[in-house]
Amino acid sequence: MTETLSPPRDFAALRTLITGRAPSLSKRLTQIAAFALEHPDEIAFGTVSSIAAKAEVQPSALVRFSQALGYQGFSDMQEIFRSRLRDRILNYDERLQQLRQHARDTSEPNLILQGFCEASARSLAALQDKLDPAALDSAVEVLARAETIYLVGLRRSFPIASYLAYALGQLGVRSILVDAVGGLAAEQTGLAGPKDALLAISFAPYAAETVALARAAAGRAIAVVAVTDSPFSPLAQTASPWIEISEANFEGFRAMAATLALAMTLAVAIAERRARGA
Repeated sequence: MTETLSPPRDFAALRTLITGRAPSLSKRLTQIAAFALEHPDEIAFGTVSSIAAKAEVQPSALVRFSQALGYQGFSDMQEIFRSRLRDRILNYDERLQQLRQHARDTSEPNLILQGFCEASARSLAALQDKLDPAALDSAVEVLARAETIYLVGLRRSFPIASYLAYALGQLGVRSILVDAVGGLAAEQTGLAGPKDALLAISFAPYAAETVALARAAAGRAIAVVAVTDSPFSPLAQTASPWIEISEANFEGFRAMAATLALAMTLAVAIAERRARGA
């Protein structure tokens, strides 16, 4: 007699299950899995119709996804997302809603400032709560061993890569900022050798050139470390190790506070590890 395993009743276990099941899911259910991990607050507090619209699937697909994970239906799975996010996120959302309701009592720029401060606070709280210490340790170890660290972060991620280049330079760690000026990004990373490492930073929608450069480096047996936002990110499938980080948003504009905090952590930890190994 085959024992039927109960589906996870906590978010951490559910997240592990989703990641593990991803390779065996259909294309449509994989799309839902990626959306669920990238936007857990949407899953927690949205309706079936609103979630389906944002995930660009049919509502019935959400039910099939839930049942594929062992739940009776979507609401059964949704409760796991709610229990995980309710206390940490709902209070912030309520405060943002109050800011909007009282917009007449404050200046518009101040309202925007408060919104971004709240989004940054949410991002930092999520970073502290979700960051995998083993992945961070592994990333620092790989990068600290590298003779030269190639920093690839284009489009929205460019300020983070630029800061890392500045901080590592101040700390005496050799790095090269891949800025893609003149369309020469491939030539810049092409100088990397087997004793170097490439740090790729990108978030959805992923910068195609960053993904291509990371894949090319990995194909040449160069160590690739990634900072990205989902197990379904193309960088997560290329790099080893990779660090997951997500940023909250205000009115559709994502904060960068958590990513910058991680960048500062990497720079200092890499320098400290190299000094300790010297």
